[in-house]
Amino acid sequence: MKISKYSGLLIALMLLAVPLAAQSNYLYSILIVIGLYTLLVHGLGILMGYAGQVSFGHAAFFGLGGYTAAILTTKFAWTPLPALLASVLLPGIVAAVIGRQTLKLRELYLALATLGFGILVHIIFNEGGELTGGPSGISGIPHLAIGGFTFNNDRDFYILVWVLLVILMTGIKNLIHSRTGRALCAIRESEYAAENAGIDCALLKLQAFIFSALLAGLAGGLYAFYVTFISPSPFSFHASVQFVLMAVIGGLGTFWGPLLGSMVVVALSEVLREVVPLIIPNAGGEYQIIIYGVILVVLMIYQPGGLSGIKRYFRRNPNNIINSSSE
Repeated sequence: MKISKYSGLLIALMLLAVPLAAQSNYLYSILIVIGLYTLLVHGLGILMGYAGQVSFGHAAFFGLGGYTAAILTTKFAWTPLPALLASVLLPGIVAAVIGRQTLKLRELYLALATLGFGILVHIIFNEGGELTGGPSGISGIPHLAIGGFTFNNDRDFYILVWVLLVILMTGIKNLIHSRTGRALCAIRESEYAAENAGIDCALLKLQAFIFSALLAGLAGGLYAFYVTFISPSPFSFHASVQFVLMAVIGGLGTFWGPLLGSMVVVALSEVLREVVPLIIPNAGGEYQIIIYGVILVVLMIYQPGGLSGIKRYFRRNPNNIINSSSE
């Protein structure tokens, strides 16, 4: 039996075991964020990497999930678990409503439509008055509690997020290798050919859009219960660019791409947060988004397959490894 057959299991065990051994709250917080982003980017990967539909508005679904959980628990006295379920369902409903018309567009026009939706939702978060708290946001969100157990520390929340992630990744892996996954790949390669083969392209694209919104809403709801405070800033256009960058860096249409991309971008964000102010005093987030944009353009030109594409390239061309090591 080949070791590579169990590489995914080994990676999952390491990600679970290392922080538990280190007992570092900072490491827990970083891996919680990576886990939440991986949830979202897996949905975005299904939409972009398999269905071939571009979206620059998934920060809006992420925010809708977060604000739904925050508003229901702080202003309507819902308990956390039903609020979390609502934070998953509402983005899915919104995606179903707007997706019917938006997904009729293609390529650049689809990207612009989703970008406009994301900007509109961000404005609503900022101008929502008492309901959304405006720019000040909503505080006092309770910790998530399930069956009498409260996830009120980083370690417990880390375990929850990564157990959910492993379960959902298992389901996504089955989806990718199912008849539906193959149909989505057919749409990505040629929508006209897929239609001629009898595939209902409009329905499948809508289902992929809704599925990605559901995962984004779940990530947003968990995020709200983790930080116990929510404001519009994490759900801006900047965040949408980050999510697309994660999907592209990891590799569109790959299973491990969302995890790899999330790890790289979160690590890069931490580095830029420390380095950019040293180079440019009083620098804001606009410099980070410029750097992300440059990385995205370079990747699309020189390595469109992302990190997973590099692995596949050397697997198909093993002589390149030997030649590069001998130079």
